[in-house]
Amino acid sequence: MRWMDNTLYIRLRHRIQVYPEDELTIGKIAQLAGDRKLMEKAGGLIIHKITPSDKNMVVVDVMKAIKLLKREMPGLDVQPIGASQTIVEIVYEKKPFKPLLFVLVWLILFIGAAMAIMNFHEDVSMQAVHQRLYRILTGKTSDSPLLLQIPYSLGLGLGMILFFNHLFKKRINEEPSPLEVEMFKYQLDLDQYVAMNENRESVKEIEDD
Repeated sequence: MRWMDNTLYIRLRHRIQVYPEDELTIGKIAQLAGDRKLMEKAGGLIIHKITPSDKNMVVVDVMKAIKLLKREMPGLDVQPIGASQTIVEIVYEKKPFKPLLFVLVWLILFIGAAMAIMNFHEDVSMQAVHQRLYRILTGKTSDSPLLLQIPYSLGLGLGMILFFNHLFKKRINEEPSPLEVEMFKYQLDLDQYVAMNENRESVKEIEDD
């Protein structure tokens, strides 16, 4: 059957998650727009089947999708829009939770963060600053000006909560935290790297004679 004078718009999703042995269809990796029957037929076409050799990532290029659509639906006018590649992340069964490992990692992070804060305060002579402020405000001298140190410590913790915009698992407001923004930028760079290195069609090397 020939699909004459029909246009199908296709926009690849940036990233999707699948399970091992899943079948990737056009409908899973892309958003389609056009005639309903065209979208139903095109969306059901299998473009790739996940195998153990795929490991954790697969990159599907828009050219592969266009070739499949042209082969299975002759005469179809395919109009690609947006991203040219979809990154497919293969999600394997999660390993069981290990409380001992969790506690060990938590202790390492806690001690590391505490050491970083203490070293910073030592570098900027924070104790001497508190002692001087205490002397200016009260006219008295104290080696441990708790009147300043305790509120400062509480404010430091509160500032960390506000900075990361989370209290345990609860988000304070909808604004992303600086950490989330940096993680988002890192994920984009990682996706670009994976797309360039996993997709062999995107890089052509000179073959030896």
